[in-house]
Amino acid sequence: MGGIAVLAKQAGHDVSGCDANVYPPMSTQLEEQGIRLCEGFFADDIPDDVDEVVIGNAMSRGNEAVEYVLNRNIPYSSGPEWLSKHVLNQRWVLAVAGTHGKTTTSSMLAWMLQYAGLNPGFLIGGIPANFGLSARIGDDPFFVVEADEYDTAFFDKRSKFIHYHPRTAVLNNLEFDHADIFDNLDAIKKQFHHFVRTIPGDGLIVKNGEDENIDDVIKQGCWSQVAAFHRSHQTDHNDDDWSIGKTSEDGKNFEVLLDGKTVASVNWSLHGLHNRMNALAAIAAAQHAGVPVELSCEALKQFKGIKRRLEVRGVVNEITVYDDFAHHPTAIEGTLAAMKEVQGKGKLFAVLEPRSNTMRMGVHKESLSDSWQQADEVCLYQPEGLDWNLADVVTQSKIPAIIFSTTDDIINHLVSNASAGDHILVMSNGGFEGIHQRLLDALTKNR
Repeated sequence: MGGIAVLAKQAGHDVSGCDANVYPPMSTQLEEQGIRLCEGFFADDIPDDVDEVVIGNAMSRGNEAVEYVLNRNIPYSSGPEWLSKHVLNQRWVLAVAGTHGKTTTSSMLAWMLQYAGLNPGFLIGGIPANFGLSARIGDDPFFVVEADEYDTAFFDKRSKFIHYHPRTAVLNNLEFDHADIFDNLDAIKKQFHHFVRTIPGDGLIVKNGEDENIDDVIKQGCWSQVAAFHRSHQTDHNDDDWSIGKTSEDGKNFEVLLDGKTVASVNWSLHGLHNRMNALAAIAAAQHAGVPVELSCEALKQFKGIKRRLEVRGVVNEITVYDDFAHHPTAIEGTLAAMKEVQGKGKLFAVLEPRSNTMRMGVHKESLSDSWQQADEVCLYQPEGLDWNLADVVTQSKIPAIIFSTTDDIINHLVSNASAGDHILVMSNGGFEGIHQRLLDALTKNR
């Protein structure tokens, strides 16, 4: 919704918004764009002369602002609907969908198009460091959008990506998530199938060739061209399949293969197999938009990453503190695997806040402990209102796992136990009470 606000501002509209507990980097972006943000959801904050209210999917009936809009018959729309009507109409949309990697892949793709001189528009659920903001109108024809399967609004229960009508679509992966709105995995597959039905026949689907759930979606019906990407080349792959070739030990160099033949190589600063797979998907999508593979790989060399995706927040006494958005077992495991490429001889402390709706419901508790086994120690935050006890998974852990009820206790523990050369990886999809900077301040004071 912050990105939608930025696009509306860039289109020349007067924009204000209401939200609760907004934290950086989005709060900073809104301020920099001159967008007035009102804390809370109150009718008094909606201007009398408002032309349209764009309502996010976190809003529900009974909310004061929502009831005011409905009672006054004020024109309203959802974020995806507004985007479709006012921005995406007549654009070549490149949409990136999947349970994991949407933000990173979208950011890579937008940067490849920018590097090629195409000045694309984009709407991304994070802030790419190469751009410094999460959305912009850009020039015709290209627009990159992070395509979320979450529902659209309280009055439109279709997935957001149904509104985007892409010509190029990436299907990164598919797992069960968003248990607060989807009953099971098949319900998510159905929405992805509806998404596939919106892609034109001369459009391209770039799919993860190793994801059985994505294959199930394609089998339900596909009318578009398809290209697949894989972690390594196999002889039974199709001619238009992409794969990862020879890779350096630290992951900073890898070959890009098409039909098993090396077509380019990447030399960059990112780590982890998941990021290399994201890069392959972006390269294939960019090629469909006319960007040569070699140019996309050159762009990746200058790709600076995304806020809150293995972002280094600071280094104190040779102790490095990272911020990462991981909140699903698969994402946690992938992020920790990426950390192993840079860890060195120091210890890796993983700090996890189970904050997402799905995590709070306990849907992933059976697989959670397996996801953090590559760390040396895990600090688990048990917030109020969690529907289950973290002790249930701690007993399954093969590495030390400690439960804390306050962030102060986590900080004190890490300050007492971390040494020079260690890495502290904080994972949460929320603000986590500003623990990153507070930890850095505590480490500085302790020094």
